[in-house]
Amino acid sequence: MGWWEERVVPGLVDRALKGREIGERRAEACVGLGGRVLELGFGGGLNLRHLPEAVVSIDAVEPSDRGWAMSQRRRARYDVPVNRVGLDGQRLDAGDASYDHVLCTFTLCTIPDPVLALREVRRVLRPGGTFAFLEHGLAPTTGVARWQRRLDPVQRRVAGGCHLTRDVPALVAESGLRVDTVRAEYLPGPRTPWTFGYLGTASVAAT
Repeated sequence: MGWWEERVVPGLVDRALKGREIGERRAEACVGLGGRVLELGFGGGLNLRHLPEAVVSIDAVEPSDRGWAMSQRRRARYDVPVNRVGLDGQRLDAGDASYDHVLCTFTLCTIPDPVLALREVRRVLRPGGTFAFLEHGLAPTTGVARWQRRLDPVQRRVAGGCHLTRDVPALVAESGLRVDTVRAEYLPGPRTPWTFGYLGTASVAAT
């Protein structure tokens, strides 16, 4: 991870993703979480304020030391214990069916192999648990999608490997998880390459 990705990108992402509209969707993504939760891409801890009281612990996967340090003040405000357990969502150091829920917000865009990470989610998620996700991705509007494809190479260089064109529900389904709910929509305001996203849940399909 280079200087730009380690020192600059975490602060830019934190500022960009803590607005009111996104906060409301973070709160929705956290509804129903409880017990032992794994969070992929913990970042600066922006989801902490939205966690239900039923959550007893958070295991955080966060590749950026800077992002983890930025979260310290937020972690100190809340009683829920947070433990950093890894750097790479593609390889989770956890046993099978070891988490009640998995939370992932604005993270799948940067993971090099998101399907591999989602297969790990399926492995560590207990039967009856949920994978809750809030992600931006490929827009259905032709003009916006065209700009997303044009800007994708630049976005990846300046935003820590972030992709604009990932179809998140399709990736979740490809991993073997069952997509239970999904809401796909633009944030209020102008439709730009950065404002279309997915809010949803998935679970381990019955065998």
